[in-house]
Amino acid sequence: MSIAAGSYTLGPDSGRLLVNTTRTGLGAKAGHDLTIGVTRWRGEATIDPADLANCSVTVEVDAESLEVQKATGGVKPLTSSDREEIEKIVREKILHTERYPTISFRSSRVEGTAESFRVEGDLTMVGVTQPVAIQGSLAEGRVHGSAAIVQSRWGIRPYSALFGALKVSDEVEVQFDIGLESKQ
Repeated sequence: MSIAAGSYTLGPDSGRLLVNTTRTGLGAKAGHDLTIGVTRWRGEATIDPADLANCSVTVEVDAESLEVQKATGGVKPLTSSDREEIEKIVREKILHTERYPTISFRSSRVEGTAESFRVEGDLTMVGVTQPVAIQGSLAEGRVHGSAAIVQSRWGIRPYSALFGALKVSDEVEVQFDIGLESKQ
């Protein structure tokens, strides 16, 4: 199925936006690798399959809407109170959502082919804007892709526990899988 040129509305109804974390440090076995879902977000994509240079995308995320969806590894399974505590730490100590309630992305350049494209743009979180590159592909009416985000580039100090023996890796992966439906 090919995608028609036009504007497309993006959001939780059209697909998933996930953040994957990994652990590091001497105490890594005690922690968990996490998949965190973004439950409230919206965006718009303008697509021109004949000329990707005419394509653009914007996304806005409610920074308080991140929820732990999956945890792997660790000495013991994550409890619901563990999940709630992680979500609270993300909101209060990592993203400071009271002061910075929104994370946003605005593309500045799109290149490649529908089967393999690269989107460059600016990601703003915790009040800092930095360039980001996203790799993606379009197939069967869905766009899939990911970007590596190094938290410290935005001044974010990755979470650590056990006196620094257990740490979240500085680099997290943002993945997306979105169906495209034309804007009405």
